[in-house]
Amino acid sequence: MIVWGKNVFNELDKNKIKKIYLSKKFNNEEIFNVIKNNNLKYIVTDIRIMDKMAKNHQGIIAEIYDYNYGSLNDIKSDRLVLILDHLEDPHNFGAIIRTCEARGVKNIIIPKDRSVTVNETVMKTSSGALNHVNIIMVNNLVQAINVLKKSGFFIYAADMDGSNYQDVSYSDKVCLVIGSEGFGLSKLVKQNCDVIIKIPMKGKVNSLNASVAAGILLFGIGDNIGV
Repeated sequence: MIVWGKNVFNELDKNKIKKIYLSKKFNNEEIFNVIKNNNLKYIVTDIRIMDKMAKNHQGIIAEIYDYNYGSLNDIKSDRLVLILDHLEDPHNFGAIIRTCEARGVKNIIIPKDRSVTVNETVMKTSSGALNHVNIIMVNNLVQAINVLKKSGFFIYAADMDGSNYQDVSYSDKVCLVIGSEGFGLSKLVKQNCDVIIKIPMKGKVNSLNASVAAGILLFGIGDNIGV
């Protein structure tokens, strides 16, 4: 996997970098010091080759190890966990990861199939937040939900036919489910949730971008339960 740009490089976990491609005219002293201090391998590369590898790379491209997904065992003392039900847009995913990091949410659960994964776009959009948020990939979301229920979590899913999220009483341990951009919640996931909630809409549009909805609900619910 490759990522690019100065800001992205600065936010990377340097232990995950395989090698770095630098343009011949790259002259950022701070980044050079980071490369030297971390004994990172770099290759001075023709700009035309780098342009074929990535757009707007700012003269630096890093090849990194593939993302190491977590497991449900990583969820220990969490009181707020997020499930993404077959989200498809990597930009939304990256934005949601940033929101989770800002809100203090440590774990995001995604399904293995028919879902966005951690790729170059997600890495870039998350702007370093991925270093502080654990992504858990599971084979079956319903099974994951049942595991969380046994651990004391109540499952709250966002959908248009739910109750106003501001009027709901929340448990001490909350799992929030956000559906996909085009199809919302999958049928089986919705059936296995405890409470369906919605964000009240006062304008003419009837839905919000998945990352915007996740941000509103994560902060609203988090404030409600004191996390």
